[in-house]
Amino acid sequence: MSGHSKWSKVKHQKAVTDVVKSAAFTKASRAITIAVKEGGGVTDPNQNFHLRLAIEKARGVNMPKENIARAIAHGTGGGASLEHISYEGYGPGGVALVIEATTDNRQRTVSQIKNILERTGGTLAAPGAVDYLFKRRGVLTVPKSAMTIDTLLEAAIDAGADDVVEATDLFEVYTLPSAFVAVRLALEEKQVVIDNAVLIMHPETIVQTDDSARARIDTLIEELEALDDVQSVYTNMT
Repeated sequence: MSGHSKWSKVKHQKAVTDVVKSAAFTKASRAITIAVKEGGGVTDPNQNFHLRLAIEKARGVNMPKENIARAIAHGTGGGASLEHISYEGYGPGGVALVIEATTDNRQRTVSQIKNILERTGGTLAAPGAVDYLFKRRGVLTVPKSAMTIDTLLEAAIDAGADDVVEATDLFEVYTLPSAFVAVRLALEEKQVVIDNAVLIMHPETIVQTDDSARARIDTLIEELEALDDVQSVYTNMT
């Protein structure tokens, strides 16, 4: 009986892992497809930087090469119906939310997002309601083990970066969106080790939250990110 129970638990854990992996692959695939589409059909990652980022993210979740190739092909053909869209809203405690999605059905996506927001104490807002509280910025992360902050700061300034912030085990190099590609390429030429490079919505105004609101917002974000259509969720929560 105990053996059966253990096997059942193993099967359940595998099923959960498979679901998580499938969701990660779906998100990565859509990001690749939309990068090709919005990049004018350019399928060479050396000529389409957003595609390069999408492929790196796909590799980060161990997406097979054939899946990546299929997603690229969809960007020039069958995946053309996909579009990138942002939704705005509020979470518990008045926290602002920007939800970025890639979808082939706006009605389905907004319905799913609205349902989660309302169920977790949030509300969907009109376009422009909270967008102004954020700014698009590029972020490149560099492991602390790679170099000192002084060395990185000098290289980042020379490359045209805006700022370098020290975190617990890494450095964050911030750039304007227009300088993102140039800064990354310049740092790579200087042999700077870059763990991750993404474009984000960075909050300009921060909202203080208590533990109760934070817990509810964490649940809200977790449920939103579980949707296949949702790529990223940004908040201005501390």
